[in-house]
Amino acid sequence: MFGNSRAFSGFAVDDIEKARQFYGETLGLKVEEEHGLLRLRLAGGAAVLVYPKPGHTPASFTILNFPVDDIDTAVDELGRRGVTFERYPGMEADEKGIFRGGGPYIAWFTDPAGNILSVLQDR
Repeated sequence: MFGNSRAFSGFAVDDIEKARQFYGETLGLKVEEEHGLLRLRLAGGAAVLVYPKPGHTPASFTILNFPVDDIDTAVDELGRRGVTFERYPGMEADEKGIFRGGGPYIAWFTDPAGNILSVLQDR
């Protein structure tokens, strides 16, 4: 039924301007704004809708993952741009905030609305 649909994902934030600055300037994504909504243009042609929501509650799960070739370089650059990394019980991270347990290397951080994002590297 939806096999040929150009589906897209979306998530809420509490402040569109802060989101535009974070996703566009801090993360370096192409951000389009129209009618008070943002569209994040991702590599490969995918898009994600970002919309304002009064009384926003941040997602308690990772909403967007950014695969990279070198997680150490990505984490260092994000840190220089003011990003801080989250630490979770049972997911012991190194001094940079990178979890190097089973699966891909991963470091979690949040957007200004508190939504969880990650940068990750396949091993």
